[in-house]
Amino acid sequence: MATRSRIGIELKNGSVLSVYHHWDGYPEWLGRILNTHYNTRDKVAELIDGGDMSVCWTDERWDDSADGSYGPQYYSQRGDDTPPRHDADLNEYLCNGEEYWYLFTNGEWVCYAEDTNGYDMIKEVEIPSGALAV
Repeated sequence: MATRSRIGIELKNGSVLSVYHHWDGYPEWLGRILNTHYNTRDKVAELIDGGDMSVCWTDERWDDSADGSYGPQYYSQRGDDTPPRHDADLNEYLCNGEEYWYLFTNGEWVCYAEDTNGYDMIKEVEIPSGALAV
């Protein structure tokens, strides 16, 4: 299911470098995938370096190069120019109309979500524990 999600990393000066993530942005899937497969600063930086993506963990590719290995499916792999976005701070990062925001900060993932009670608020939500089957 498509959701409007962003994956970001907090930089030393408090700014955020992030990318758009299209599919399954819910904490039950994307949060757990990030915790399982992108759990170090180097892995997160490499993921974000590729730019906006359809999905961060799949064995599908835009062309016939699929070899059964899992990883991100970047829009740049189909010819789009979608580099990472830089925001001055956390507030700017959270003010762009997504449904979920993931931020790698202090060595761990934090998830923020739109308040579903009709309030114009963003709240921190829990990422379920445990790895997925893939």
